[in-house]
Amino acid sequence: MSTVTVSTGLGHAGAVSLAVCVRGLQRLRARPVLLIPTVVMPVFFVISFTGAFSSLTRIEGYGTSNIFNWMAPYAALQGAVFAGVGGATSAADDLENGFFDRLLLTPGSRLPILIGTIGYSAVRSFIPTTGVLAVAALGGLQLPGGVLGLVSLFAATAGMAVVFCLFGLTIVYRLRTLRSMMIVQVVGFSSMFLSIGQVPIEFLDGWLHHAARLNPLTNVLRLSRQGFVGELSWDLTWPGLVAIAAMTLVGGLSALRALMKMAP
Repeated sequence: MSTVTVSTGLGHAGAVSLAVCVRGLQRLRARPVLLIPTVVMPVFFVISFTGAFSSLTRIEGYGTSNIFNWMAPYAALQGAVFAGVGGATSAADDLENGFFDRLLLTPGSRLPILIGTIGYSAVRSFIPTTGVLAVAALGGLQLPGGVLGLVSLFAATAGMAVVFCLFGLTIVYRLRTLRSMMIVQVVGFSSMFLSIGQVPIEFLDGWLHHAARLNPLTNVLRLSRQGFVGELSWDLTWPGLVAIAAMTLVGGLSALRALMKMAP
């Protein structure tokens, strides 16, 4: 009897998580305008940054002679931040229109609601990543790391989407307003710019160098970029995976705590 009960409970939780994820994807299909910032901004970053920083590839130690190889992963991670914010925004929208209160009244654990939302954000991150790669390929993007380089990039962008979705949900569950997403966007932009997005860490001086060295997103960028500037290395892979796992754990516990405290 206990085995049947556990199986039923897990099946129900999985069904709820899948339903929340699918609902988010259906919202994108019904309102494709929601994808504009998620896709347009990263593509804009590729075009603008490759033009502004192209001369830096001539400097010894930059890491690559192809500026698209350096900037495309950075722009893709920016798109992943937007994807994560978009996932949290969908929850904020549901809070304001009253649908989220109905979810809170459903029997069972609230954890599947959280899992479904971050799952939607992870899937959504594939769209800007693919768009950035397509545009960068027109500019001459290369992939020395082969297929594993793509796997590394998509894993990093999906992880980033989950991290910023959880951060956004923590804010949304506490403030219960769509306007609170501005906080997440500011943090997302700031944390990405205070990393090795534009130049290697050796090119940074003063407090920018220290900020990039301590910023966990620096390791995530190395994880995502390694297949585009050379062969994959475990020394560059594990710090990025650990950074994503640590941020996901902290963000997940924070978001779940805020969700459990919510009253319908």
